[in-house]
Amino acid sequence: MAESRAAIRYAKAVLSLATDNKEADAVNADMKQIVSAISENIDLRAMLQSPVVRSADKKAVLSSVFSSAKTATSNLIETLIANKRIALLGDVASKYNQLYDALRETQIAKVTSATPLTKDLEKKVLAKVKELTGKATEIENIVDESILGGFILRVGDLQYDASVANKLNKLKREFTLN
Repeated sequence: MAESRAAIRYAKAVLSLATDNKEADAVNADMKQIVSAISENIDLRAMLQSPVVRSADKKAVLSSVFSSAKTATSNLIETLIANKRIALLGDVASKYNQLYDALRETQIAKVTSATPLTKDLEKKVLAKVKELTGKATEIENIVDESILGGFILRVGDLQYDASVANKLNKLKREFTLN
């Protein structure tokens, strides 16, 4: 819990600095890249969490991996290393993305489907979500073949499950109850 609060504080500070310097969009792109890199690379995640790896080595690795990062992002990495909080980098980046979306009054709609969404279907989903919520929306498509067909739509706390797997499970429960 305390780490989550610390991540929010760092994210707010970076967002404030990036907004003042008019580079919030670019820093948001950096933060998305950081979240992606940490979630996809087990070795990077382990290095950040490891108390054995020296701070100088962590800084060198992060500087080379995120060499094209904006100044605010580089300063965040240096500050986290100096404060011995570099393990929070992924959380800070994720919180930054959430705060940035809230500032822009946009939301992320996660659409899980068995196959990638077509551009036409993506436009229809965006229009429907905007109609329902009244907010600008970006789509994140997650491909999961285990749902067999249909889709699962998540927007904030709302979830609509129109997957074939869900319908089959409902039928299975109905037959087992009778």
